[in-house]
Amino acid sequence: MTHRIVIVGGGAGGLELATRLGKTLGKRGRASITLVDANLTHIWKPLLHEVATGSLNSSVDELSYVAQAKWNHFEFQLGRMIGLDRGTKRIQLAAFLDESGRENSPARTLPYDTLVIAVGSNTNDFGTLGAAEHCLFLDTREQAERLHRQLLNYYLRAHANDETSESISVAIVGAGATGVELAAELHYAAHELAAYRLGRLQPQDMQITLIEAGSRVLPALPERISIPVHKTLEKLGVRVLTNSAVSEVNAKTLTTSSGEIIEASLKVWAAGIRAPSFLKGLGGLETNRINQLVLRPTLQTTEDDDIFAFGDCAACPQPGSDSNVPPRAQAAHQQASMLVKSLTARLAGNKLPTFVYRDFGSLVSLSRFSAVGNLMGNLTGSVMLEGWLAKMFYASLYRMHQIALYGVFPTLMMMLGKRIARGTEPRLKLH
Repeated sequence: MTHRIVIVGGGAGGLELATRLGKTLGKRGRASITLVDANLTHIWKPLLHEVATGSLNSSVDELSYVAQAKWNHFEFQLGRMIGLDRGTKRIQLAAFLDESGRENSPARTLPYDTLVIAVGSNTNDFGTLGAAEHCLFLDTREQAERLHRQLLNYYLRAHANDETSESISVAIVGAGATGVELAAELHYAAHELAAYRLGRLQPQDMQITLIEAGSRVLPALPERISIPVHKTLEKLGVRVLTNSAVSEVNAKTLTTSSGEIIEASLKVWAAGIRAPSFLKGLGGLETNRINQLVLRPTLQTTEDDDIFAFGDCAACPQPGSDSNVPPRAQAAHQQASMLVKSLTARLAGNKLPTFVYRDFGSLVSLSRFSAVGNLMGNLTGSVMLEGWLAKMFYASLYRMHQIALYGVFPTLMMMLGKRIARGTEPRLKLH
């Protein structure tokens, strides 16, 4: 029987792994590759803040899992994993309902010989009172599009009532990469929407507050990056509050632990991550306090040699360190690359390699205004980048993701097509 490899989660890492295994093991008939995801299309998660502001049209930049499977010799199954039976080596998928609530596909099980879990992470609201009810999140395309609709509705109301003096107040909780990049994109969107003359709202009528519990923005990155980012945000008119943990959220305001009340018509929570809750206790696998599957350096789970995991949903130890591999896109890419070799070696009965994370630096985009970051390499050490050069390197990250999925020539054609279409498309999605 052909070895069955099932990959759960079609994010950047899971989709790249399925594509590369399909091109090698699947094409040669050495294994059957199945990718499972609860959506029909893929959007690169680091770009969701652009979907939220309308800078990126998700309908244009999405990838069809069904088409990708056909082109790359793997199978796609639409479904959401809810359970695992390690004894019979089957995963359980929930029933899939359409918009009217009618069952499109029943609850079912899917057999595997090797299982790879790459379901990513969700935003962690830390149980903050009112956060789940009153805040928007940016974990999925649907959530990003919801924020875009709410933002656009303010401008449409102003356009319908030209006498309005309404302003828009946006509060973003969490000054990590997502919060910082969203704040800058919102500032850019305010300028572009004003240029389209939707009512009398001007850029200064959008008041953006970025709230961070830690002592500085981008707390996970070096201070030499966070300082210029903080200064740029303030130049853009973003109010930045540090050492300000949010203790409560209601319909119109947020309250910090110091008692400060911040008014906000739109509230976005972008602080912290945790793995999906269904992983807790899944099939008796070991998990940590934020639901991540605990791994060995081979990316196998501690309780089962036949189950691998990687990306944000996994706690992978770093050799020579007490910490785990950070939940970053470059880590998931490196792990996917190693798993291609690992699963090939496993079929041949060879020893599995161990994962060693290499930090190639960090880049943060401040929309069209700037970008800041550092690149790290064996020859150059750590090199600080700002401005145009940093923006070019930041854009290249998405292009590298596209090349991994489509190849070099198709990606170049897509880039050329977007450049040609610039003159016939608005700079923001306006619907």
